[in-house]
Amino acid sequence: MSVEIIRDPLWNNIRLDPLAFELIDTPAFQRLRYVRQLGLAFLVYPGATHSRFEHALGTYHLARRTLTLFEEQEEYSRIDDEECQLIRVAALLHDIGHYPFSHALEEIGAMHHEVVAHPLICDGEVAEVLRRELGASAPERIVALIRGESDSPLQGLISGSIDLDKLDYLRRDAFMCGVSYGEIDVDRLINALTLVADPTTGGGEPRVGMVEKGLSALESLLFARYQMYRNVYWHHAVRSATAMYKRLVVDALDTGALDARTLAGFTDEGLLHAIGQRAPSALLERLRRRQLYKRAFECPAADLDGDAGEWIADDRTLTVAVEDALACEVGLQPGELLLDYPTKTQMLGLDLLVQRPYGEVRRVTAAGWEGAINLPKLSDELYHSARWLRIYTSVRLAIDPNKVIALASLSRADVQSRLDAHANLL
Repeated sequence: MSVEIIRDPLWNNIRLDPLAFELIDTPAFQRLRYVRQLGLAFLVYPGATHSRFEHALGTYHLARRTLTLFEEQEEYSRIDDEECQLIRVAALLHDIGHYPFSHALEEIGAMHHEVVAHPLICDGEVAEVLRRELGASAPERIVALIRGESDSPLQGLISGSIDLDKLDYLRRDAFMCGVSYGEIDVDRLINALTLVADPTTGGGEPRVGMVEKGLSALESLLFARYQMYRNVYWHHAVRSATAMYKRLVVDALDTGALDARTLAGFTDEGLLHAIGQRAPSALLERLRRRQLYKRAFECPAADLDGDAGEWIADDRTLTVAVEDALACEVGLQPGELLLDYPTKTQMLGLDLLVQRPYGEVRRVTAAGWEGAINLPKLSDELYHSARWLRIYTSVRLAIDPNKVIALASLSRADVQSRLDAHANLL
């Protein structure tokens, strides 16, 4: 079997088998060359121009490395070669459905990129290649792996507590941004992965797990992810640019200048060009010139009670109406004041089989492992200190923080009621 070699700045040589090389040459995969991995973070970290294309190759590379290590383990004999090939392909294609500028459009209610991936993998040229090489059911099986819905013993490599996607993007993002926060020990983490017999299944089916001594490396992964969210992904200027971009797209969708069904087909620059042609605005020009909105208010999630502000994160229609009402209250025009509260995520969703030194296998979940590991609680605390509620405005001004927190703490129904009554929100 001939193997192609691609040079990568992070992993050096990436070896591609013929199937991977054929999939890479499809138009759906080539689009990823023009979708930045970190969205608008390049406006803050100039080196952050790497693409989803590079990240997909890196994840594929780590899948190959990990499967090679698994070959030395007894449980590996219970996994057939076809399953391993599906894992390699799923690692390669896991981000094929990403929107322009990465995750931002999912925050305005667009379908999750894993859902978007379904027709891209199950129809068209990619599907033809997969069915020819791996069988009629291959596309659907790969989608199930990407969405974390497969019963494959190797599912954990594609979607799980320590999937290979995380290992590549943390190292790659830190490297390209020129920061040290994401410098995790990938080699140690991969070598700590193992195949274990799942004690919850009658036949002790093999599953991806971790040896107990690798838990310290897992802690380092958690800290690295927290640092990257705090300093890169949710950096205040990155979130300002993201808020501006989201409002641009929302306005274009509301006026009919864009069709939500076509968003996933655009590249980064292709989408901005389309908006410029169909719905030109001062907001777009400011974004292109990096004239970012300034912070008028901010506070960490740790200072908010319960679900305060969650309507800002997941109810885009209500949020836009509040933005425009607040803009009027403080003397600005619609679109000149933006609310931002990153969509809820987990620093580390923990559900992992751990093999103890004397052979026992235990499942570590969000409930923790008393006396041995308290990552769930730590993960939750780090998450609340990294996630911030902010108001951005086109000109510098200060807004009373107590009034903003009071507004954020209202229920959706109460906020809507104030809007309907044309009452002041602050």
